[in-house]
Amino acid sequence: MLESSSSVIDGLMRGKSVSRMGLRENIWKQTMERWLSEGYPKDAGGKPVNPAIHFDLDWGKAGGFFNTFPIKNFKEIVEENDEWIITRDGNGALLKKMKKLAGTPEHIDFEMTSREIWEKKYRPHLLSLDPERLDTESARLGLERWKNHKKWTYFTGPFIYENMRKSLGDVCMLEGMITDPEWIRDYCKVNTDFYIKHFKALFESAGKPQGIRICDDMGYKQGLFCSPSMLADLVFPFYRELVDFMHSNGISVVLHSCGGIEEALPLILDAGFDALEPLERAAGCDPVRFAEKVGNRIALIGGFDKRIIESGDRDLMKKEAINLLNSMRRLGARYIFSSDHSISNLVSYDNYRYLLDVFRANMYY
Repeated sequence: MLESSSSVIDGLMRGKSVSRMGLRENIWKQTMERWLSEGYPKDAGGKPVNPAIHFDLDWGKAGGFFNTFPIKNFKEIVEENDEWIITRDGNGALLKKMKKLAGTPEHIDFEMTSREIWEKKYRPHLLSLDPERLDTESARLGLERWKNHKKWTYFTGPFIYENMRKSLGDVCMLEGMITDPEWIRDYCKVNTDFYIKHFKALFESAGKPQGIRICDDMGYKQGLFCSPSMLADLVFPFYRELVDFMHSNGISVVLHSCGGIEEALPLILDAGFDALEPLERAAGCDPVRFAEKVGNRIALIGGFDKRIIESGDRDLMKKEAINLLNSMRRLGARYIFSSDHSISNLVSYDNYRYLLDVFRANMYY
């Protein structure tokens, strides 16, 4: 009997024996718009069929995160035209987002630039459980939907590092780590307690997923934004706290962190994460080298160079995919195949389907 998607990913997360490697992907909205013109199917409501169903991916995103802005439900439009929009959010951040391009918004300005502002204006909003922040019904329906499809169910969203970047800004955050580490530590502790309170309430009201995927980008093209020792002191103790809480509820935890994060591998392992993604090749993250370093201690997700997919060179795509899958098989790695970030609108529908055909012909251990 063939293993279900749910059992394959659960086995890979927990280090159990499975027959094959896993499959997941992140596909841009703009890519889907292109693919619709190339024959991608629509559902009965006229929307694109969910990729997890159409491509038989192994993951099903069930929503499940909650409103984490200190000042909830606040959004002020500061300036707007046909190309972009500038807004101020509940973190006090001024952000510019392009309307026709995918990607993270440009960080323009931040209000939360001192411990005094944090303590007076923002911290008090995060100290108690607020059920209004939860989207219980959406999470419940998401879990039910993907369980019915026998997919591995997960909730996903940012955590403390990404929230700091979005609240303080990179410069203030990194300077604060040096000049006022107790402020940074307090920010992380308050937010970690806030997350655990709200996850407890969400699990009780909507049910539990099989996994949590937290998205905290700690690196850029040249490496980590700050030293491993600073991360070990100020950030990773709170990762450990969240991971321990999730494990106590039988839930696996995936860390998504873009950029060059190789120096943080020992910290990631020690924190107890069950999986790591997306292993960005342009930032020096070689999935085979990572597999050699981590052994069977953690599942690895991604690492297939998006630039190869974007090239449209099918011979190269096949060669590199088979080399990667063979290496992971040889090393006995707990591996889930994916691009090293996302499928952009430079990739045709037919070429992506071809890549999946190559994967499925070579996915078995």
